[in-house]
Amino acid sequence: MREMKFVKLVSRLEDAAALDPLVARVRKVVNTVIHSQPVRDVLYGVPVGHPVHPLLVLVPAGAWLSAAVLDLLPGNERAARTLIGVGVVSALPTAAAGYTDWSELHEQQMRVGLVHAGANAIATALYAASFVRRGRGLSGSGKVLSMLGLAVVSGGGYLGGHLSYRQAAGVNHAEDVPHRFPSGWQPLGPLDDLPQNELVKKVVAETPLVALRRGDRVDVLSNACSHLSGPLDEGELESAGGEACVTCPWHSSAFSLETGEVLRGPATAPQPRFETRVTDGQVEVLLPNAG
Repeated sequence: MREMKFVKLVSRLEDAAALDPLVARVRKVVNTVIHSQPVRDVLYGVPVGHPVHPLLVLVPAGAWLSAAVLDLLPGNERAARTLIGVGVVSALPTAAAGYTDWSELHEQQMRVGLVHAGANAIATALYAASFVRRGRGLSGSGKVLSMLGLAVVSGGGYLGGHLSYRQAAGVNHAEDVPHRFPSGWQPLGPLDDLPQNELVKKVVAETPLVALRRGDRVDVLSNACSHLSGPLDEGELESAGGEACVTCPWHSSAFSLETGEVLRGPATAPQPRFETRVTDGQVEVLLPNAG
């Protein structure tokens, strides 16, 4: 079975360079309004280990869909209006999380994401208008507006699915490492070949790694950033809370070199961390649960 024709139209959004000037303006506004790193980390979903936007979407989408069901049944006007109001209010933090994620994507994802956000903004406006109309006793036009809103938010939801499942926005880009890396100890190379306090790229079993030597200690992580596969060996060394970390050169995500834990978003998934040992001057690495 072939995909439907409209899917190809959606895919064309990825290459719609005409959207880039608007993307740049909106991104500048987002980064100006949401500039606090702790706030951004919460909106990214760093504390919960994956993007928080999909979780927040459940509230407005669920409320609006429930209101549509109640609209089909007599005597539920007040409950339907309440649900619409809940959806409108909850759409605000949902949008804040979505825009924060969006501001750190690559250009093809940002083009689709902008249309996704625009559709959801239109849907929210339609539902807000429906809420007002219903409050004035104009339930007929209120229902029409909410049905239009449901149609638009459904289209926006489809674009959100395209972002996640066709363009891999928000997913863990290092998830495949344990499945591709062999089990057991693997040779990394001579300890003396590793410079002190300098990020070095190594390739073991066709898997790019980033290594840092400090004295006789060697810390090793997967080199492709879990956010969007940025090369960590081209990043910078930093210290966060007395802990050495590496920052991604693409979007400044920070990871602990000792644990692989995310210390700063937009990444939310940890980097695969390798155990190390030195045997007869040779560094060996082991990825737990690999293979």
